[in-house]
Amino acid sequence: MAAMADGAVSRQITAMTENPGLLDIEHYVPGLLTFLANKLSRGASAIYRREFRLGINDWRVMALLALEVQTVAGRIALLLGVDKSVVSRSLATLERRGLVSIDEPTANARARMVRLTEAGRSLHDRMIEVALERERRLLACLSIEERQSLVNMLGRLHASLPEVNRPLKLNV
Repeated sequence: MAAMADGAVSRQITAMTENPGLLDIEHYVPGLLTFLANKLSRGASAIYRREFRLGINDWRVMALLALEVQTVAGRIALLLGVDKSVVSRSLATLERRGLVSIDEPTANARARMVRLTEAGRSLHDRMIEVALERERRLLACLSIEERQSLVNMLGRLHASLPEVNRPLKLNV
């Protein structure tokens, strides 16, 4: 989906106007973000599984725990934007491998604190090198100013999600 020349953009806009029921997948931002995220995740997961025997969700949980030091599973799910079941499966895998410790159940099982173990921190420190190199390669096609703009725009898009996800009133 390479960038189109000005004439091609004009033709595409005309085609969209004539066929408003079709998505222009070269310009539909939610689709472009999804395609990019899916392909990045698939590539990262393949590397992490091969090199570290962990999947992308396991890495994301570990990366968050490196930042938060200790937290609860519900907060991990909220921050990562995934279902609690995804976090639960990752935590079970990480605990079996001795990479996280989870407090014993108390009266409030939801308040069980999770933290990286020393082994988890050590593995995190090796995995982050791979993550940062992949980021460097991804952003290599952008100037420093473009990178700063991209991060700013992504932050603004993220902040707009509550409005985007608000129920729509459809006349169907």
